[in-house]
Amino acid sequence: MTWTPVPVAPNRLGESPMWHPVTQLLYWCDIPAGELHRWDPVRGEHRQWRLGTDTACCAPVTDGSLLLALRTGIVHFDPATGAVRPLVTAPYDTAEERFNDGKVDPLGRFWVGTLYEPRQPPLARVYRLQWARTGPQLVAVADGVTVSNGLAFSPDGRTVYRSDTTSHTVWKAELSAVTGEAGPWALMATFDKRQDGQPLSRYGGRPDGAAVDRDGCYWAAMYEGQRLVRLSPQGELLASVELPVRCPTMPCFGGEDLRTLYVTTARDKRPAEELDAQPWAGCVLQMRVEVPGLALHCVLPP
Repeated sequence: MTWTPVPVAPNRLGESPMWHPVTQLLYWCDIPAGELHRWDPVRGEHRQWRLGTDTACCAPVTDGSLLLALRTGIVHFDPATGAVRPLVTAPYDTAEERFNDGKVDPLGRFWVGTLYEPRQPPLARVYRLQWARTGPQLVAVADGVTVSNGLAFSPDGRTVYRSDTTSHTVWKAELSAVTGEAGPWALMATFDKRQDGQPLSRYGGRPDGAAVDRDGCYWAAMYEGQRLVRLSPQGELLASVELPVRCPTMPCFGGEDLRTLYVTTARDKRPAEELDAQPWAGCVLQMRVEVPGLALHCVLPP
């Protein structure tokens, strides 16, 4: 298995790669650049759009459009026209918090977490976007978080996963097929934190974004660990896959057979010597894998 970069210029902080199940195109975000990117691997075409604020994650809609979580709120985005339609404003102080990772559940609801920039106390949350008679609303489904990441769902739709990057933990909860409610959250996996003076070469990283494959295994990007880990649904480490860059941010499965594993990466605020040694930092990397991923759930058009 060999990694190669998607032939697009590196991002500052690539995040939220998403294979749109309707259009069969790869999307991802560059958060601090405020950009949404799209790659068509069949035509070899790249497009990008500037949103004017931190652009954290994207989610597919059944008509081929997207939802975007911006620092200022959640919007509907039409890539055919570039039109942006606000749906709901951010439920936090945008001076010190922003949206981060997000995924759509089997009922078509967009789950999205936040990142509390001062890091302490742990004031970030995970929200679920749902439609009400009065319009879209955000419902908190987890709190006490520092950096929400790793949202994903099991193949049967009965388990939801999330990570808290700063605490080096991965959590899971049962998702009711009847009510759609989740909980309580249970600790699934814990990773060693970096010790004072510990070189990065001996640090395994902390769990960032994630995806689930068809076998129900959870793939987590280990930020600063230069690897992905594949965990069983019980949290057992099944595999550790090395990367050619220090800071992976999130994997996703794409391609017609969902056997191309894409990984976004970061170069923002990294040491110059690291970037000199790792020229693919910030690129979207790709590799073929044996076990395919899952087609993502879509949001109904808002």
